[in-house]
Amino acid sequence: MKLSQTGMNTVKLTNIDEMYPGQSILLKTGQLVQYGAGLFAYNTVPLLVRRNIEKIITETLNKYGCIEVLLPTLQPDTIWKNSGRYSHYVDEGTMLITESNKGTFCLAPTGEEAILEFAREKLKSYKNLPVTYYQIGEKFRNEIRTRGYLLRGKSFPMLDAYSFDLNEEGMEKSYENARKAFLEIFEKIGMPVIPIVADNGAMGGKKSEEFMLISEQGEDKILYNEESGIGLNTEILEREDYKEYLQQEYNITDISKFKEIRTMELGHIFQLGTRYSEMMKGKYINKEGKEELYYMGCYGIGVSRTLAALYEQSIINNEKWGPCGFVLPETIAPYKIQIIPKIEDEAKMKQAKEIYNILKEKGIQAILDDRENIQIGTKIRDCKVLGTPYMIVLGDKTDGKQLEIENNKTGEKQNISIEEIIKKFQ
Repeated sequence: MKLSQTGMNTVKLTNIDEMYPGQSILLKTGQLVQYGAGLFAYNTVPLLVRRNIEKIITETLNKYGCIEVLLPTLQPDTIWKNSGRYSHYVDEGTMLITESNKGTFCLAPTGEEAILEFAREKLKSYKNLPVTYYQIGEKFRNEIRTRGYLLRGKSFPMLDAYSFDLNEEGMEKSYENARKAFLEIFEKIGMPVIPIVADNGAMGGKKSEEFMLISEQGEDKILYNEESGIGLNTEILEREDYKEYLQQEYNITDISKFKEIRTMELGHIFQLGTRYSEMMKGKYINKEGKEELYYMGCYGIGVSRTLAALYEQSIINNEKWGPCGFVLPETIAPYKIQIIPKIEDEAKMKQAKEIYNILKEKGIQAILDDRENIQIGTKIRDCKVLGTPYMIVLGDKTDGKQLEIENNKTGEKQNISIEEIIKKFQ
């Protein structure tokens, strides 16, 4: 990628939001563009980071035997009325609707209704079960209180998956399968989440867990036991039967050693049982030729929320003025190297283009900072704003044979040849 083509200008990072410095930097540098409360456009680098997150999710769920589908985000109001949830979402003001001469349509805030419409035509026999469908698509919620930029928006990409089973035992197996997949997904992204005991709330069903990241930017408080690694949402304690519930479902008998910490929810999984299949007549034919209700599970990851948390976690600080950019994990950064030439030096610029083309031919994604009338020190600063893990600076000290490559996270520098760089990143 040539940086001149992105329209990126250099910006002084002042008045950074202390609560959300990462996303504040993205906005100030034009990597995110805000259209209104909770509505954002992505410039190329965060968009590619988002796609890398989605790729990890897709590859992992496929590995665990899940089936990818894509449901419409614009849905007729009839499917919501069939489930009985239409009036609740509309009265609450959560669901965005539009009326036309063809009827009333809804922008989907969640996917239970649509997946049941989809599955009912496909899963008619016990021979078709079990199955877990998933999609990554846009959701819409008219959040009254948008918060934390991408952390709580009105439009957001989300992974939502749904399992269909013959009975409760099968549902529990599908739930455990999804749980393992989620832990693997967050590990690959580089997010050390804690699965915690949660209340099903409005979703209903038997059992649920949230995947929480320890973060002062989070809006959730949980009780956490460091020794056991077990956490639970404080909402659980509001249940009259919380002691029995914790013992029966999670084998927790004593919470005296649990301490309160602040966290950010990135994912949530539920055992729904037959609640939604009852509401929408989701049935299959069993071995005896009789109708049975699907046992369902529901599993979600906030993709944009995970992206936001990743950027906040990847912040680097300057000793003088605080947050100055990011270093994205190598496994998820779309561009591994940024080439920064002294643009007024024709020989250095020619060398930079040659290095860029060689790396591109070898399949190594790089950024060439070919912007004119910008000093090399400013370009070095902008490299860190883009989150690129490594940079090559072609200045007065470069001899043309050995290239100085710097790790933006550690500051470590190496003088190595282009062949060694290719070997390092291929």
